[in-house]
Amino acid sequence: MKHIGFIGASGLMGHGVAKNLLAKGYAMSLTVHRNQDRVADLLAAGAKQVFGAAGLGACDVVILCVTGSPQVEASLAGPGGVLSNARAGLIVIDTSTSEPESTARLAALCREHGATLVDAPLARSPVEAELGKLNTMVGADPEVFARIQPVLQAYCENIFHVGGPGAGHVIKLLNNFVGQAICTATAEAFAVGAKAGVDLQQLVSVIGAGAVNSGLFQAMAKTLGGDFTGLRFELDNARKDLRYYTHLAEQNGVPSLVGEAVHQSLATASALGYGSEFVPALVSAQEQLTGARIAPRT
Repeated sequence: MKHIGFIGASGLMGHGVAKNLLAKGYAMSLTVHRNQDRVADLLAAGAKQVFGAAGLGACDVVILCVTGSPQVEASLAGPGGVLSNARAGLIVIDTSTSEPESTARLAALCREHGATLVDAPLARSPVEAELGKLNTMVGADPEVFARIQPVLQAYCENIFHVGGPGAGHVIKLLNNFVGQAICTATAEAFAVGAKAGVDLQQLVSVIGAGAVNSGLFQAMAKTLGGDFTGLRFELDNARKDLRYYTHLAEQNGVPSLVGEAVHQSLATASALGYGSEFVPALVSAQEQLTGARIAPRT
C-alpha cells in the first residue's frame, strides 16, 4: 500500500487529499491534467504524471475524487480506464459521492478483473482537505478496511467503517440530504422573514441559542452579511447528490416528499443561473423568486 494512483487531484477536495498522501511518504502517480497549475505543487513534491487512467493499474491503490458516478464509471470502466490494465489485487477507493446502484455494478466489474472497489466518500470542506482533517465513511469488508486504514489516516481525521461494500455511499447520500434540507429550509425561512418584515439577525440569534442551530445554518446565515462562501460546495453538485438520494429512496420503496422538495429547490436555483455558485446562493435564488431583500447590496 505504498504506491497510490490518483484521479481528480486538481479538484477542490482531491488536491488536499493528494497533498497529504505525499506528505505522509506515499509514492503517487497522477493522470495528466489540463489545469497544470492545480497540480504543480504535487509534481514538485514528487508525484509523477501518467497518460491515461490505464497507467494507474499497476499501483497498489487507486483513489478517485471526481464529481459523481458518470466520471467514476468512465475512469474505471471506460476505454483506457483503470480496469483495462489493472493488476490482480488492486484496491480502488472511490471518495466521490456516487450513486449506490452504480457502485454495486462497478464493484462486481472490479471483482471480475481481480480488483476490489471500496466506497469511501468524504465530508467536510476543501479547507479540511488541505489540512488532512476530512471525515470519511467507508463501505468495505473488514479485512479490506484494515488494509486501507493507514491510507485513509493520511488525509482523514475521522474514519467511520459504516458497513460492507456500498454502505459508504448510502450513508453519504443520507448525510447530504439532511444537510441540504437545512440549507434550503434556511434560505426559504430568510425569504419569508424578509417579506414579513422581521430582523433576520434576530432569527439567527434565536436559532444560535437553541437546538435548531448547526454549522450549516451558521454558514447560510453569513449571507446576511454578504458572505456567500461559508459553505464551499457547488450548488450543482448538491443538486446531483439530491438526485442520487431520491433515486435511492425510490429504489427502496420509500416516499421522499422532503427529498423531492429539496431536490427541486436546488434544481430551481440551478435553472435561475446559480448552479456554478456555492450552495449559499440558494439565498440569491429566493431573492430572485420572491423579491425579498435578504443579503446586503454593494
